[in-house]
Amino acid sequence: MKQTKSDSRKIVSKYQELKEIISGHDYRYYVLDSPTISDRDYDKLYKELLELEATYPSIRTLDSPSQRIGGTPLTEFKKVTRTEKMISLDNTYNGEELKAFHERVIGGLGTDNVDYTVEPKIDGLGIECTYQNGVFLQGATRGDGLVGEDVTENLKTIRSIPLHLRSYEKKDSGLHVRGEIYIEREELERINEERVREGLPEFKNARNAAAGSVRLLDPAITAKRPLRALFYTLLEGPIFDKKHSESLGRMKKWGLPVNRDAVLVAGLEAVLQECEKWKRKRHDLPFDIDGLVIKVDLYASQQILGQTSKFPRWAIAFKYEPERAKTRVLDIRVQLGRTGVLTPVADLEPVELAGTTVSHASLHNAQEIARKDVRIGDHVVIEKAGEIIPQIVEVDKSARTGKERKFVMPLQCPTCGGPVGKIEGEEVAQRCLNGLSCPAQLKESIRYFTTRKAMNIERIGPSLVDQLVDQGLVKDVSDLFTLKKEELASLERMADKSAQNVIDAIIEAKRNATLPRLLTALGIPQIGEVAAQVLADHAKSLHYLVESSPEKLREELDQIHGIGPKMAEAVSNFFASLRNRKVIQKLAELGINPKIVKTKSGPIAGMSFCITGTLSKSRDDVKADIIRAGGKWVPSVTKGTSYLVTGEDVGESKLSAAKKNSVKIISEKELYEMM
Repeated sequence: MKQTKSDSRKIVSKYQELKEIISGHDYRYYVLDSPTISDRDYDKLYKELLELEATYPSIRTLDSPSQRIGGTPLTEFKKVTRTEKMISLDNTYNGEELKAFHERVIGGLGTDNVDYTVEPKIDGLGIECTYQNGVFLQGATRGDGLVGEDVTENLKTIRSIPLHLRSYEKKDSGLHVRGEIYIEREELERINEERVREGLPEFKNARNAAAGSVRLLDPAITAKRPLRALFYTLLEGPIFDKKHSESLGRMKKWGLPVNRDAVLVAGLEAVLQECEKWKRKRHDLPFDIDGLVIKVDLYASQQILGQTSKFPRWAIAFKYEPERAKTRVLDIRVQLGRTGVLTPVADLEPVELAGTTVSHASLHNAQEIARKDVRIGDHVVIEKAGEIIPQIVEVDKSARTGKERKFVMPLQCPTCGGPVGKIEGEEVAQRCLNGLSCPAQLKESIRYFTTRKAMNIERIGPSLVDQLVDQGLVKDVSDLFTLKKEELASLERMADKSAQNVIDAIIEAKRNATLPRLLTALGIPQIGEVAAQVLADHAKSLHYLVESSPEKLREELDQIHGIGPKMAEAVSNFFASLRNRKVIQKLAELGINPKIVKTKSGPIAGMSFCITGTLSKSRDDVKADIIRAGGKWVPSVTKGTSYLVTGEDVGESKLSAAKKNSVKIISEKELYEMM
C-alpha cells in the first residue's frame, strides 16, 4: 500500500516524539540522577525507536539516541585544530599563594570588589564539543591545546553528553563547550577488578581510565565503559551572558551536565573558606578531584586581565597535596599470580585515607621490602599513588621497640607447599615452581583462559572458577568443555538457567575460537595478545607447534620479528611439556579447531617496530595498533628492525643499538602518522 504524505508526517512526528522522550529520560537519569521510568519501560521505548529507523532509514538523524551504540572501529583518530587554544591553569597550593593571585587581580582591575566562581576540579580528560544549530557535531581531546584528536564517535556513546541541546534558542554555525570526561570511583574499582581477572594491568587512577577509554579506536568498547561528562566553559559565553556563573546556568538549561557544587562567592576570604571546606569534603564526592578552580566571574573583567603566554590571569587552580596517613604493619603475607609469581602484601591496621579505609598495600617484591626496610610491626606512612593504589612511602624507624620482625620470602608455596625459586632470567621475581599442580595457579590460569582477550567465555566469574577447581570438576582448561548442566546447577548460587547460560557461553566460545585467541588463552610465558598473533601467522596451525621438535621450533621462532630469544625458548619449552601437550590433545578431541586469522595488510605492512620509553598509550595498546596496521612489533633492535619508536625516558641500550645498526629513530607521533 502506497504511503501518503499524511502517513509520512505521522511517522516523522512519532519519531521526533520518541527521540524527545528518550533524550528526556537520558537527561533525568545521567545528568539529574533522578530517573522517572523503569529500565524495562526505557528499553521498550528504545526498541520502538530502533524499529522505526530500521523500517524508515531516511528519518534517522544525527541526534538520534541510536547513535550512542558505538559504530565501526576506527583505524586512527583524525586531528582537529581549534581556533582558540585550550590553555592550562597556573597552580597554587596554599592561602598565601591564593592571596597573591587575588592581589594581582584587584591590581589589574583597580577594584577590590571581585566575585569568583569556585568549582571542584575534576580529575579527568579534557575535551571540547562542537554543536551546530544545537546538534552535537564534533568532539575532540585537549591534545597539545591547539591540536587534539577527533573522538566524536566515542563521545556519542556517553549518555550524559546531549546529542541535541534542550531549549536551545539560537541558530548558528557553531557553538563550543569544554569539559572533562571522568569515571566515578566505584566504577573504576569494578573495572580494575575485571582487568585483574583478565590479566591486564590496573588503571592507576580515574584520569588514566577515562583517557584510555575515550582514546579506544573501537567506539563499541568505549560504549561499555561507564564514562560521564561535566562541562565548565561555554566559549561563546560573553555572547549570551555577562558572567561565567550565568553561562553555567545556561549550559545546565541546555541539558549539558555542569558541576552542581560550583558556587559564586565574593572576595578572597570566601574563596579561602571554600578551599578549607573541600579539603574536608572532597572524598564525599563519587569522583576524584585534585583541587578547586577559581575564576573571576565577570567576563568583562576576564577580558581586562587577559592572559600570559601560558596561563589566564583571571583563573587559578588550587591544588591539594597528596594525603598521607600513619598506620602499623600487622603482617606481611604472599599472594600468588597466574604464572606463580609471589607478591608480598602488607596487612595494615585499618586507617582512613583519601575517603576510604585502607587495610592492605602491595610491597611488590623482596628487594622492595629490603630497600625500604619494612618489618612486621613497623609504624609506617602510606599514600595513595595516583589517588587509588595504596603504597608504603616511609617507615618510622624511631618508633621501633625491638619487637619488629623482618620478613623472609617463603621457600615453599603458601598454597600448595611446592618449591619456590627465581624466574630464569629475572633477578627479582620468585614463583611457585609447582605449575598448574598448584590450585592457586590453576584457578588463575582458568580465569585468564576465559577472559575477553583470550577465549572470551562469558558467565564464568572468579567465584565459579573457585568452585569448579575446589569440587574437582576442572583439573585443566580443557575440562571446561566437558562440563554438564547438572554439575553446574548443583553448585552454590547456581540454578538451571544460570547453568544453561554458562553452557551456552562455552559452546559460543568453542564455535568462535581462533588460533591467536587460543594461543593467548593457553598462558604461554612471555606470550601476550600481540605475540600470539605473530606466532599464529607463522605456525598456521596448533598441530605444527605441537609436532615440531623443541630445538627446531626454538631456532625457527628466534628468527621471526616479534619473537625474541626468550619468547622462542618459552614457546618451545611450553609445547615440549608433556602436561601441556595432553591438554592441547584433549582440546582437539573435544572439537576445539581454532580458525586462522591472518593480520591484515596495512600502511606499515612489512615494517618492524621496536619501542622504548613511556608513550601516551600503554605499550600493549601501541603494539596492537602496529599489528592492526599490518606491521610487526619486535622486542629488541637488530639489523632487520625498520624503526625504533621513542617516548619519554628512553632506554639507552635500544638507542645505542639503533644507531649501531642504522635503524631509523622516530617519535610516537610519527609512528601514528605512518599508520
